[in-house]
Amino acid sequence: MRKQPQRIAELLESPRTNIPVVTAGWVKTFRNDRFIALNDGSTLENLQLVIDPEKYPEDIRKKITTGAAVYAEGELVPSPGKGQAVEVQVEKLEILGEADAETYPIQPKRHSLEFLREKAHLRGRTTLFGAIMRVRSRLAYAIHTYFQEKGFIYLHTPIITAIDAEGAGQMFQVTTLDLENPPRNEEGKVDYKKDFFGKKANLTVSGQLEAETYAMALGQVYTFGPTFRAENSNTTRHLAEFWMVEPEVAFLDLHGNMDLAEDFVKYIIRDVMKERPKDLEFLEKRLLQEEKNLPQAKRSPMPLREKLQFVLDNRFVRITYTEAIEILRNSKPFKKKKFQYPVEWGLDLQSEHERYLVEKHFKSPVIIYDYPARIKAFYMRLNDDGKTVRAMDVLFPGIGEIIGGSQREERPDVLLKKMEEMGIDPEELWWYVDLRRYGTAYHSGFGLGFERMVQFVTGMGNIRDVIPFPRYPKNAEF
Repeated sequence: MRKQPQRIAELLESPRTNIPVVTAGWVKTFRNDRFIALNDGSTLENLQLVIDPEKYPEDIRKKITTGAAVYAEGELVPSPGKGQAVEVQVEKLEILGEADAETYPIQPKRHSLEFLREKAHLRGRTTLFGAIMRVRSRLAYAIHTYFQEKGFIYLHTPIITAIDAEGAGQMFQVTTLDLENPPRNEEGKVDYKKDFFGKKANLTVSGQLEAETYAMALGQVYTFGPTFRAENSNTTRHLAEFWMVEPEVAFLDLHGNMDLAEDFVKYIIRDVMKERPKDLEFLEKRLLQEEKNLPQAKRSPMPLREKLQFVLDNRFVRITYTEAIEILRNSKPFKKKKFQYPVEWGLDLQSEHERYLVEKHFKSPVIIYDYPARIKAFYMRLNDDGKTVRAMDVLFPGIGEIIGGSQREERPDVLLKKMEEMGIDPEELWWYVDLRRYGTAYHSGFGLGFERMVQFVTGMGNIRDVIPFPRYPKNAEF
């Protein structure tokens, strides 16, 4: 009977040697018919197994190929070789699963990211994607830890919804109707009363509105779940399926919301830097190598870990949207017509504008607030000037916006007027309006796109490479 294997991360850090151990994992390399580099996904580093070639005939050794799964029992001893402190002198080796050397796609060489997306079921075995997924896992842990330690209630908001929180209208529809022959009403339109939910339903784009209902009962809540957007976007920053972190807090104004956002992102970055230093070191070296032949303008503004430390070391500068526009219009890039997109009060800021403010002008993370009402969502609180709302965006180096949030509109008359102006039927959101009728209070919240944060922390250039199985236009493989 096999014994339970120990994780390689634990064996590599073992304070004791010359002890019996059991391990298992996948072969990275096998050289000189003697040395096996083994990895089980728990760490960036491989564990060296040393076998006696005379104990294992050639037909067995031929099966020890890259990708094969093996189980080993032996003694953990100090390693006389370079590159590892310990190794395992194998006493018993069992090949659990062979990997055909002729067809196994993840060979010990450099593969393009595009190729690895086609092999997403196996790319986790590469050093790169092992590092990414361990960092992703730690970030998720830190997010839950942060909110739980501060007394937030973890809320599971609906994945299926009949509303569009963003008003974008680009949602995935959920239906049980026969698409080739749907039931129709007297007007000839699809009769959604005969659908499963009795009305048109979609996959959610945000859990915010539902989270607000429980914030107004439990005080402070957060969601962390999948969201979906049917935008036909093939950029490096968009996915059709992604995860969102959305806290909602009663009795919190816009400035308190900014404090919360800054404290939150600093906490999770500090945590991952402490807990995943080797993975981040590897990712930084990889990024420097990738960018070595790029022109300076296309390189990252600073090395990966320096960029993360930059966020921790600087208090986030806070400016109004109006001040941001003024700074941009007085900047050299604007005057020399270097910006691709126009800079004008009333227009949304683009990534190039946001990065200029962070990387060039302030040299610090930036929070912009008080945006024009007409470019923001209906639920954001209207300021006394009647033109701006209490919205905020948190901007980071290299990526631009990482968090978007606002103080929510708590006044029923103002909310109803804004809904009318934006063509939103109050009847469809009767329960949301009810919150403003029964014990209304000021409250705020924000949304963090989890994959955007993973992308920022890992330095990966494409968001499709920081989620296990990316979903984007024309691709729902695996």
